[in-house]
Amino acid sequence: MSTSRNLLIASVVANVFLAGALAGGAVWIRSGKPAQGYSLEAAGVRLPDQQRMLFRKALREVRRESHDIILAGQQARREAADLLRQPVLDTAALSAALERARNADVTVRTRLEQRIVEFAATGSAEDRSVLAEGLARRSGQQSSTAPKKSP
Repeated sequence: MSTSRNLLIASVVANVFLAGALAGGAVWIRSGKPAQGYSLEAAGVRLPDQQRMLFRKALREVRRESHDIILAGQQARREAADLLRQPVLDTAALSAALERARNADVTVRTRLEQRIVEFAATGSAEDRSVLAEGLARRSGQQSSTAPKKSP
């Protein structure tokens, strides 16, 4: 009798967990919020449809072209994590691994930003304004409605 009771309790707990996971996933999917926060792609979320597609395509191309660098950065972070787990910390190796990860991140970020510059150079003033508002939102700044005039 106690075995069947334990199985019943385990089944109820598992079902409650799964129901919660499904409900949470459904809410997350329905919120439909595009990349918020850290993603540079979020800066272009309010572009007109055609321009937004071109913007996202340009950023995807950079990521595809930078695939090896991204993988190298991920590998460097895994190495750093492994070094941190060691009983005796090799600070020089840890610093080197973190530096490799940082350099990979900076390289990819620089390429993404350069592609945004190229995209902005071919776009309209209105599209550049939308990108500026997106970048200001990302940085937590309130966007101004008019550009500042120089004295």
